[in-house]
Formats: sequence, C-alpha cells, structure tokens
Amino acid sequence: MTDDRRAGLADLHLAEDEEGILACVHCGFCLQACPTYRVLGDENDSPRGRIYLMRALVEERLDSDDGAFATHIDRCLGCRACETACPAGVEYGSLLERARADRTEAAGGPDLLTRLLLWVFSDALRTRLALGLGRALRATGLAGALERVLPGRAGLAMRLLASTRPADGAADAGDAGNAGSDAEAPASDAPSFALLEGCVMSGLFGHVNGATRRVLGAHGYGEVAATEQGCCGALHAHAGMKEEARELARRNIRAFEESGADRIAVNSAGCGAAMREYPEWMAGDPVWVARARELADRVRDVTELLDDAPERPPLALAGRVAYDAPCHLLHGQGVEDEPLDVLGRIEGLEVSRLPSCDSCCGGAGIYNLLQPELAERVLAPKLDDIEGDAPRWVATGNPGCLMQIGSGLRERRAAVRAVHPVELVDRALT
Repeated sequence: MTDDRRAGLADLHLAEDEEGILACVHCGFCLQACPTYRVLGDENDSPRGRIYLMRALVEERLDSDDGAFATHIDRCLGCRACETACPAGVEYGSLLERARADRTEAAGGPDLLTRLLLWVFSDALRTRLALGLGRALRATGLAGALERVLPGRAGLAMRLLASTRPADGAADAGDAGNAGSDAEAPASDAPSFALLEGCVMSGLFGHVNGATRRVLGAHGYGEVAATEQGCCGALHAHAGMKEEARELARRNIRAFEESGADRIAVNSAGCGAAMREYPEWMAGDPVWVARARELADRVRDVTELLDDAPERPPLALAGRVAYDAPCHLLHGQGVEDEPLDVLGRIEGLEVSRLPSCDSCCGGAGIYNLLQPELAERVLAPKLDDIEGDAPRWVATGNPGCLMQIGSGLRERRAAVRAVHPVELVDRALT
C-alpha cells in the first residue's frame, strides 16, 4: 500500500478490517438468506452487494458520503442471517458496524430521529422519563386510540407502544429501577445471576423482567445486584456511534464486575449479542479487552440458563405457541435449540417452530421507525405464517421483535399475542 493511499484510509473504520472484506468469496449463498434482497431483488441490497460497496470505499472508488453507499447500508437490517449462511465465515455484522461508522461520520452524525432516540437511551433519567410517558399512554389506552388516527411514523410508534401491553391479565409492571438491589443473597451453593435490566425491557417490559427473576429463582439460581448498569450500547453501535457504544460498555463491565455474579442473565437478544461482542468493541485497548472478554464469557440468554438449570420444577400450561427466533439470538449468539427445549418441557403446551423462524421480522432495533415501509414488507410473510399456524401465542425473546410482531398482529386484528418465552414458563409455574 502506498503512503498516499495509507494516508487516505487513515480515518476509515472499514480500512481497519480490509481482510474481513476480502474474505467474501462472492458465492451468493447469502442472497436468499437476506430479507432485504428477497423483498427488493437488488444485488446492492444483499450482503454480497454491500460488501462490494465497502470494498469500493476502501479502494477509494467510492466516497463514504456517496448517496448509493448510504442508501444500501442504511437499508440493511443487520440481522446477520448471512453469517449463518456464509461458508467463508465472513463476519458481516462487524463490517456493517464499521461501514455505518464511516457513513455516520461522513454525514456529520446520524439523522435527527436516530440522534433523538439515542440521546434518550444514553441517559438513565431521560430513559425513565420517556418510557414512563410511554407506559402512561399505554395504561390509559391512549396509545391504542392514537394508533388508529395518527398518520405515518407517529401512528406506527403508538401501535408499537400499544403492543407492549402485558398479555392475558399479567401485571402491568413498569420500570423497577435496579430491582436486584433488594434481592436476597443466594444460598452459598446456588449459582448466582445478575440481570441485565435493559432500557426498553425495564421501561416497557417490566413484566418480563419480573417473570425472568421468578423463573430463575424457581430453577435454583440466586440473584445478586448490578446496581450501576445501564444501556448495553447496541443501538449506538448499530448506528455507527462507536465511541458512545464503548463508553456504555465500560459502564456495564464495571457494574457486572462489582456484582460478582456467576452469570449475567439477559432476556433481550440484541443486548446479549452486543455484550458478547464487547471484546471486539474494545479492540486496541488490552486492559479493557481482557475485562470485556471476562464479562462476555459470563453472558447467557435466560433460556440458556433455564436449559442448564440446577433445578427443574414441574411446569404445566395448556395452549399452542409458535416460536420465532430473534435474529441476534439465533444468528448473533448461535442459540437455537434452548428456547424450544425449555418450552417443550411445559406439560400441556403444544410447541411449533414458525416456518419463517430463522428470518428477520423487520424490527431490528429502531429500523422499523427509520425504514417503516421496508420493515412492513419484511414482516408480512411472517404474519402470514402466524395466521396460518393460528397459535394462541407467538413467542420470541427480544423486545424489538415483540413490538414489531405485536404491532403487525394488532394491525391485522389477529387474536394471537406476542410474548416472551419466559412469560410462558412463569405462567406454567403458577
């Protein structure tokens, strides 16, 4: 590489992993795994096509503020199904985050809506206030009323909010703050966990956090507190705001180190995938890489903990459930069988795998608010599968997926409810 070219690439995040770009052998196995390619049929909206664009950027045949580069990188869901399909082991998710960092910096920052949402989630007080308002809109029924009259993204936001209402009479729990701080110390021989309480999970899915604590306790785990934890940083990383994501990661690393927990329990697939990737985020900093690796080794999805639990209480619940895998659980973390195994232990519960189980729902964090028309097209086949299967519940372990699928079911006036798998295990205990 010439000195001139090296100087020109000095500020490119993608140039830090040129070998990763060149690992793509252009075989095309990723094409049919990619939701945006299946919907749009455009090679540039496939992983292979986007890697071509990344390579063109690194080879200085394209600028990071080029409209085509921005359009096709922005359209990517980041579902990482291509990684599962790729025979060459291309780490596309990492390349995408680098590409978005380059795209964001070239544009002088993210768009206004993204900037606003991430500003809210960057501060615990702002998060609690915003999601507290959301719970009030949900509890009063205003969200459900407004979804029918507000146009565009505003109506969609109200429908997404309304879809978070606890199903079938479950308690409408809100943000409990650091509820683990009141937990009793676990028995000396019990494996301990600290729960990642999350932003949206604690603010809109407090009932799921509550179910997670009850279910893990019933399965022989003891809870310890991680009182200074905060946002995992996943949304910031996906938006290309790498340093903001790293700062949030450092806060969580410190908090969970201080907890001393054997395991970090996560009931949000996107957050779990992000925390397992903290070592990559900290590349170049030997001290933080080591601390991030130690944390990542302790992260477990709640269904992994239940599948490997020291105790197995009897479970019984009548009904039918279709399981849909969150992309960042299946493709990002490689957790495939555990949720189905856990649900399959519930006596009386008929469990099926949704035909489109391994395909994205179109939620993808805040993607459905940024690309609503495309997200709706990605979701439509999954809603058809759900209506064809006609279960009582569709279970999925990520808040964005719960909201996206729940919103679509509301729009279709379907009787099916989207629930977290741990909610069904919780009901099966009582």
